[in-house]
Parts: sequence; C-alpha cells; structure tokens
Amino acid sequence: MGAGHAQRLYRQGDSAVHRLPPHCKLAAVFCFVLVVVCTPRTALWAFGAYALLLAAVAVTARVPIGFLLRRMLIEVPFVAFALLMPFVVPGEQIQPLGFLPVSVSVPGLWDAWNVLAKATLGVAASVLLAATTELRALLLGLERLRLPPLLVQIATFMIRYGDVVTDEMRRMSVARRSRGFEASGPRHWAVLAKSAGALFIRSYERGERVHLAMLSRGYAGTMPVIDRVTASRAQWTAAAALPLAALLVCLLGWAL
Repeated sequence: MGAGHAQRLYRQGDSAVHRLPPHCKLAAVFCFVLVVVCTPRTALWAFGAYALLLAAVAVTARVPIGFLLRRMLIEVPFVAFALLMPFVVPGEQIQPLGFLPVSVSVPGLWDAWNVLAKATLGVAASVLLAATTELRALLLGLERLRLPPLLVQIATFMIRYGDVVTDEMRRMSVARRSRGFEASGPRHWAVLAKSAGALFIRSYERGERVHLAMLSRGYAGTMPVIDRVTASRAQWTAAAALPLAALLVCLLGWAL
C-alpha cells in the first residue's frame, strides 16, 4: 500500500479489536465521537468515564499507553488554542492564583475545558482506530460505509504516493546541499519557492504518467475490490459496545 509514514500508526496484533471488520470500527468511533461532542461540558465525571472506556479498548487491543500518548502529540495545536481561551473570551473574571495578578474568564475556562476534553477523547479514539486497523483496511471500510467512491480513490492515491513526493523532496534537498546551498534567511526564499514549483511540476507529471498507465490497464473510474470484508451480527454488536456505553454516560450526564 505504500505510505510508510502512515503505517507507523498501525500496531501489529491479533486482539479482538484487531479482528473486527474495519467498517464496524469506523462506525463505532464516529458514533463515539458524536456522543462525546453532545455531552454537556459541566458533566466532568462523564469525560472521565469516556477515558475509562477508551482505556478498556486499549487494554483489550494490547496498545501500550506510551504508544498512545506519543501518537496523540498531534493534539498540541488544540491545547495551545484552548489555553488562550480563558484570556480572550469575555465574561466574569476570577483570579485562580491569588498571589498572581492574573485574571481569567470563567466562560473562557469552561470553553477551554470543553475543547480540550472533547478533542483529547476524539484524538485518542482515532489513534486507537489507526493502531488496530491497517490503512488499506480503513479505506475498504470507508467504501463499505458507502463513502463516495471518488473520495475513497483520492484518499487512496494521496496515501499511496505521499512517500513518493516525500522522497522527491528529499532528493531535491540533497541536490541543493551538494551545491553548497543552505537556507539561512529571507534571501534564500526565492530558491525554496523555485524548488516548490519544480516539485509541483514533477508531481503533476508523475500523476499524468500514473493515470495513463492506469488507463492502459483498463481503469474506468473505479478501483477493483479484491477482498470484500463482511461483518456478522456478533461483530456489529461488539463494535457497538463502545458507543452504546458512551451514549448511556451522555444521557446520565444530561439527566444529572
């Protein structure tokens, strides 16, 4: 399938979570995230319950906590955005640290908590999905869930040839350094801009060649499906355990 950078998210295993069909896991994660987003931000205990549910999935899938936390570093921009909200959102002001003359907004604190908690749970669920499902299987799962075939094909080509473009960038960088070029300021931006333009042209031309090669092999707008995975009722039930448990927590959060 290519795309070694994306395959690093996958952790080889033979757990019950790994064996679930990909479209079942995709539907379960989507419903889980939807339930988390619908949870009232004041139900603090509910987010702890969601974290315990994801921890149970991680234990079942034998995904180490260190592996999970390292892959969740992609959330850092959301954390930075959330930390700014108490200082920019208008509303009642408080001084959480009495010995420091720093005032923060109460609505901003709630908004920051809302963004941080829900984004963290969503990222953790997505990382667990990627860690227990091969990339090719995810794409087949999207197709099974009736995602428009054109979008699935675009995602397939993007993932498959991502490493090709990356390797081309690396070769161009080596060529520049071999000629004594080192980008050290704005005066070198023109060279980098020309390199970006050359990379675009090379990628476009490679795409044209790949498309012509596909047409010569009978490509007619759809990709052939070699193995079509089906799911039993028991597998759907197992996959639904996570979102159904989360839904129960969400309903209790609104009731209490």
